[in-house]
Amino acid sequence: MTITLDSLEPALSVRQVLTLERVLAGEPEVVAGASHLDRAVRWVHVAEAADVGVMLTGGEMVLTTGVLLAGDEDKQAEYVRSLHRAEAAAIVLGLGRAFPAAPDVMRRAAERCGLPMVVLHRPFPFAELTEEVQSRLVRRKFAAVSLSEAVRTELTALITAGAPLQRLLDEVARHSACPVVVTNLAHRVLVTAGERPAVDDVLRDWERIARQAGGVEGDGWIRAELGGRGERWGRIVLCGYRGDTATGRLLADRAAEALVLHRMLAGGAACSWEEQSAQSLLTDLVSGVVPARQLLPRARAAGLPVNRRTFVPLVVRDGDPARLERLLRLLGMPGLVAELADGATAVLLSLPRDQDAGALATHFATRLRTETGPGHTVVAAAEARASWDDVPTGLREARHVADAVADSSAVLDLPPVVRLKDVHLRGLIRLLRDDPHVQSFAERELDGMLRETDEDLLSVLRTYLASGRNKSRTAQLHHVSRPALYRRLEAIQVRLGVDLDDFEQAASVHIALLAHDAQQQ
Repeated sequence: MTITLDSLEPALSVRQVLTLERVLAGEPEVVAGASHLDRAVRWVHVAEAADVGVMLTGGEMVLTTGVLLAGDEDKQAEYVRSLHRAEAAAIVLGLGRAFPAAPDVMRRAAERCGLPMVVLHRPFPFAELTEEVQSRLVRRKFAAVSLSEAVRTELTALITAGAPLQRLLDEVARHSACPVVVTNLAHRVLVTAGERPAVDDVLRDWERIARQAGGVEGDGWIRAELGGRGERWGRIVLCGYRGDTATGRLLADRAAEALVLHRMLAGGAACSWEEQSAQSLLTDLVSGVVPARQLLPRARAAGLPVNRRTFVPLVVRDGDPARLERLLRLLGMPGLVAELADGATAVLLSLPRDQDAGALATHFATRLRTETGPGHTVVAAAEARASWDDVPTGLREARHVADAVADSSAVLDLPPVVRLKDVHLRGLIRLLRDDPHVQSFAERELDGMLRETDEDLLSVLRTYLASGRNKSRTAQLHHVSRPALYRRLEAIQVRLGVDLDDFEQAASVHIALLAHDAQQQ
């Protein structure tokens, strides 16, 4: 993206010029084009020549006494039309020398062209106005260039230091003093920055704002495109910027440059901004630090349907997030996917209330198993939630279920979707794993087998108990003969001082092993 010096030049509007003290001394009156006073004044030009239009480049406020136009209505009309063709900002006519009042021909022509026409009722030295406006423009231009360099330097330094995307956006929000939103081309919100209440207000009405941000700028909504090499992939929007429009565009352009550079340096190894957005939202939901109600605008702006929906919280163990997203699109199921930690990926489905949420979750899990093969993934689910406020609890429940079966899915006969009722004792032990009494119990029961050299025997014991003390199944899973398994089970019983054929003793060891495994996660 190339930014020229002209594009960085903030301008005064016609309305702002008319409020200057020196201009007010001339008693200005707008006689035409009153609805166009927000036009930018790039320069002030004093000219009496009838053909002044050929000398303009656009954006000039033209000051004249009209001495060469008096008495010739055709010249007066053509004078206004030539200014309009040259895209002048406004015409200011000093009354008294040639015209005692605004000439009707010029006023009507200006109104038809939409060109602001102002008359000054008191004698006024044009040189003073020229000096005042142009000195202000020069100062604003210098301030704009200084700001441009300051923003570029700060953002470049952050990128060089390896700062995350959010840190860059926070800096842009600090300079712009308004909410900043990054979207993809479908207007879905990827990242936000700014004061939280103001951002939430923007997201709450994002559907309307997205249409506005995608069209003509106005009322402080300023956007810049994100992309490179002829391809656009998003945009950054300053929402409700209260400063000069040109300065706002400068900030947006500088931010866009930095975001494009940040994405280029991140390369293909970094997860996409869409993934980061979903991850941030689902992580906040799981943690419960931010109330679910406050996260609702973010979910809606991220493209998740939230009105009159049923939410199904899932956690997939050892599932590739990209594969899960592709599967959701293939099945036509709206949802968010985000990698959490320790090989867990959260999936939040948003389904119409007239659909069978349980059946659809099972269908999703079955298709996933078909693609990845049996034993490779575990899909844990909480009961469907009809209220958004209950989604965090559901996600935590699904995470608990996934963790409870993390180490034993290969030996347990699990349904396609594992729920809380399917984890039984294992789930209870996981909930109690931090209890000192449970920890002491586990160490006491397994005292004879907690050395590193006993890992192989612990693995055999774990499989044997999880399979319901099925010796054939255990031998098969560990690829050993029955006699070899018997020798290992005998060694285990000697180490622990228990009889694994006794149900109560075997159950006690099983509970201790479940507690030990839960404490290691």
